[in-house]
Amino acid sequence: MAVIYAAAETLLAKVQVNHPDSGSILDPIVLAVLVGVSGLWAGVDGWRRKRGMHWFYAGLIGGVLAGLLTVIAKALFVDQTGVWALGPALTGNAAFIALLIMLPAGLGIAVGGRLEPVQGRRTERSEPRG
Repeated sequence: MAVIYAAAETLLAKVQVNHPDSGSILDPIVLAVLVGVSGLWAGVDGWRRKRGMHWFYAGLIGGVLAGLLTVIAKALFVDQTGVWALGPALTGNAAFIALLIMLPAGLGIAVGGRLEPVQGRRTERSEPRG
């Protein structure tokens, strides 16, 4: 999720630099796509494995990693973003990204857990074997 967020944020910044008028339209679209990806990914994971705490840790690590990757990618591909951008990226942005991962993931796990396939369950026979 950190790589997906950093790529989306960098692409959005690149578009905003080249086409300043399109930024306000693309912000909610990119946010909706990121929430959808997180929810879908966690839903499938919840359906298959029920890994709730893994998503909590993924949110914490992903927030910091996405903030760092965003600063690096913007410096390389968009503008002259420097070390000064690390502070906000590793505090406020990291917290937002962690929530962006954890909240849809929690919803996805809750929905995915209800869609659990009925595998491995055996039905009891009412008649004796023999």
